[in-house]
Amino acid sequence: MMMDRIADMLTRIRNAQTAGIEKVEMPASKTLLAMAEILKEEGYIAAVKAYNHKGHRFLRLTLRYDDEGAPVIREIQRVSKPGRRVYSGAEDIPRVRRGYGVAVVSTSQGIMTDKKARAAKIGGEVLCTVF
Repeated sequence: MMMDRIADMLTRIRNAQTAGIEKVEMPASKTLLAMAEILKEEGYIAAVKAYNHKGHRFLRLTLRYDDEGAPVIREIQRVSKPGRRVYSGAEDIPRVRRGYGVAVVSTSQGIMTDKKARAAKIGGEVLCTVF
């Protein structure tokens, strides 16, 4: 059985925000932790916590909402999927909403934002876009 952990993480975030839930938990991996740290640095989520419970690693994300109770993340989408991988060169990495959003890219130097990848002139697999 194959499971797309990145799509699962993004769906959990989307569902939690629709329900107005503050914290969401999921099984952890190095990739998911790196993506969550990027979302935290960019201001889309409030906190990231990785912990162990009964020998399994988990990730707890604290979501952010504005003063009116609307989620900070308006749109979060998976770009590269297991059935169709999407790779881009440094010049071709997509700009999300004319630079207002963020694309998360997996490069040879690690997982980073589209802006950092363009500045380092490194291409890679476009994992997801966030606005």
